[in-house]
Amino acid sequence: MIWLRRALVAVGLAAALAAGFWVWVATTTLPVLTPETSVTVVDRNGVLLRAYPVADGRWRLPLANDAVDPLYFAMLLAYEDRRFERHAGVDARALARGLWQFIKNGRIVSGGSTLTMQVARLLEDGATGQWGGKLRQIRLALALERSLTKQEVLALYLQLAPMGGNIEGLRAATLAYFAHEPNRLSPAEAALLIALPQAPTSRRPDRFNEAATIARNRVLERAVQAGVLRADDAAAARATPVPAQRRDFPALAPHLADALAAGAEPGAVIATTLDAELQADLQTLLASRAADFGPRVTTAALVADHASGEIRAYLGSSDFFSDARRGAIDMVRAIRSPGSTLKPLIYGMAFEGGYAHPETLIDDRPMAFGSYAPRNFDGGFMGQVSLRRALQLSLNIPAVALLDVVGPAHLMARLRRAGVQARLPRNAAPDLPIALGGLGVSLHDLVTLYAAFARGGQPVTLRATPGPADSGPLAPVLLPAAAWQIGDILIGAPPPAEAPFGTIAFKTGTSYGYRDAWALGYDGAYVAGVWVGRADAAAVPGLRGLDGAAPLLFDVFARIRTTPIPLPPPPENVLTVNNAQLPAPLRNFTPRGVPLRDAAAPEFSYPPDGARVDLGLDGETPMPLILKLRAGRPPFTWLVNDRPIVADPYDWQASWQPDTGGFVTISVIDAQGRASRVRLFLQ
Repeated sequence: MIWLRRALVAVGLAAALAAGFWVWVATTTLPVLTPETSVTVVDRNGVLLRAYPVADGRWRLPLANDAVDPLYFAMLLAYEDRRFERHAGVDARALARGLWQFIKNGRIVSGGSTLTMQVARLLEDGATGQWGGKLRQIRLALALERSLTKQEVLALYLQLAPMGGNIEGLRAATLAYFAHEPNRLSPAEAALLIALPQAPTSRRPDRFNEAATIARNRVLERAVQAGVLRADDAAAARATPVPAQRRDFPALAPHLADALAAGAEPGAVIATTLDAELQADLQTLLASRAADFGPRVTTAALVADHASGEIRAYLGSSDFFSDARRGAIDMVRAIRSPGSTLKPLIYGMAFEGGYAHPETLIDDRPMAFGSYAPRNFDGGFMGQVSLRRALQLSLNIPAVALLDVVGPAHLMARLRRAGVQARLPRNAAPDLPIALGGLGVSLHDLVTLYAAFARGGQPVTLRATPGPADSGPLAPVLLPAAAWQIGDILIGAPPPAEAPFGTIAFKTGTSYGYRDAWALGYDGAYVAGVWVGRADAAAVPGLRGLDGAAPLLFDVFARIRTTPIPLPPPPENVLTVNNAQLPAPLRNFTPRGVPLRDAAAPEFSYPPDGARVDLGLDGETPMPLILKLRAGRPPFTWLVNDRPIVADPYDWQASWQPDTGGFVTISVIDAQGRASRVRLFLQ
């Protein structure tokens, strides 16, 4: 019976050891099982717009298992852990093989690590190749599989697998090396991503391309042997070059993304209403156009669905990373002079108030409204025109005359209704110059205003994140009839050269001193706005809305859709007749201003005295200096440093091309011998 007692003792000892072993496993202190992942900003369809590294500077992007190509998992398990689904965290057969190879060779040849053991090492950033570290991995791997499912173990591997440099996890590596998401991977791509974590430093494809290629091909060979991959597919994969450089992570809508991501918790996925494909297309477009304007000029654009208010594209500048263009400044939100872009609202209020009709006639001639004597942009006057034509040509006198009867304070109130946060200089009271841009607004606010025009006068709040549309009654910006009349006028405005006629209702604007060029427009579905200028508010001589911003606006709409959506038909109460059929009081509009008969002395409207004007004189194609007058009686004599220059004496505008920069004095003398001068610094 001695043998029986010995057997029972052995069994008891084994049971005690087993129990102790599992107590040892059960009492394992688990590390944090939710590694910090990057904050990501995505478009309306979940497409990545922008990602941010985690606190230690690593790129570790969130990724769900079902967002990975199944081929990757099949090849991963065939290469790294064929019995992954059957073991409890440790593969005893693989460990025994590794121990025998160590005894036979005197060094570790194969560690026998399972994927779970690799996850254990990555969670604790533990050492490899040492038996002490291996023992810790075994204990932690067994503990992990008591707490996690197999899919959760795989999810941790997808997050933590080192992929070279500061790249961690499958998604970050796929974007960094292949510039696409891991939902579709070729055999060559999957094999490289499986090979990298084994030696992420020495196999970085951007530094050690040959080593990466050899390791990738070894994975392909193993996949064929395991029956996961066909031999011909593996041969084609081996013929595919391994990428020799890292790609940049997506940087779409960086201004908006930065604003949304500020203060977000690690791992946050911030959804937006943007369309990534449209955003990328427009970023390329704006960068190309900005290059045409010079090294310091930037562009901005905003596109929205005016029915819902959802923003589809947000471009704060043409190049976020350009110091010369000050690209980090968000020009969608910057406050600038709107030029003539508020004129449609003034006209709409006049139509709504019964002061005028689109076919009402008005005299476009020199006129003073108290001490304010506006002039048209080109210095000339059109005589008698319809208000339709006056708005399409953006004439200044009719707009000021209409605002004079509508009231500047009422205009400001309507802007507030639209959601426009207009700013007056030094908190001054609103006055007639606001008709021509004498206040500050943002591109975001102007697009909001034009969205109201497109919606029949009903305001809407533009939004870049998903959420319910505006609810409850909102006071209209314009009544439907007046809003429709504005659209009917603007869709007939002369388009820029080579742009199609009648596809969008649009309006341009140019601020004082050529600092801002604007174009706003809409069709039956979308509203968009474009701004061109310098972020530092310096002048860009010759920059105008019609030939600077409008062509870009039409290009934006061409990329939104191939076929414009028409504007809606007129409401029932709209009076659509010619001038002769109008009621007598509406046939002619008589401004309350006083005709200006060249009584004032000559006065420069541009450039202002003491200005610093950048003409690009240090570049290959310097620009001319444009000179403009707002008063005086022709003929004029123009002088630079007391020397006459060649100019049309009957034109209120002149152009002069300087040879060098520095200080210069510009003078003008009118027909009555009255003079005016400005002193400038040209560069």
